Amino acid sequence: MSDLPGSAADLLPLLTRAERLLSRRVGGVLAAESLSIEAWRVLCLLADGLGHPMSEVAAEASLPPGTLTKLVDQLVDRNLVFRRIDPIDRRRIRAYLTARGRREHERLSTRIRDELAELPDDTDLAGLLDALIGRLEPERRRATARLK
Repeated sequence: MSDLPGSAADLLPLLTRAERLLSRRVGGVLAAESLSIEAWRVLCLLADGLGHPMSEVAAEASLPPGTLTKLVDQLVDRNLVFRRIDPIDRRRIRAYLTARGRREHERLSTRIRDELAELPDDTDLAGLLDALIGRLEPERRRATARLK
């Protein structure tokens, strides 16, 4: 650790602790719905309606491909997600939210926002974290810039 508070060397334990505490709070809401944090990450990614290749979903959800496949199978069984062959690259499979999945995502988003209502709405912090991710993962920044 650095002697300077707020230095880059201090970020890992602080971010880890914050992520664990936030996951515990969100996990309590999701457990009542028989959903895991990992399933929630998948639903959040797919909520943009664009459909995403399974490899991208695995990377964004921080899950190995085999684990993701089992998780998506469970979400398909619950009629929250469906898979289709990518129309451009037929070797790839894309995942999408079903209509029910969109409704559940919206409903759970509201419940999670309510659970976290006493926390400050800190768009500055979110922006700083997004910038940090961009610095740590420059290829993501380039890919995002191409999409705009």
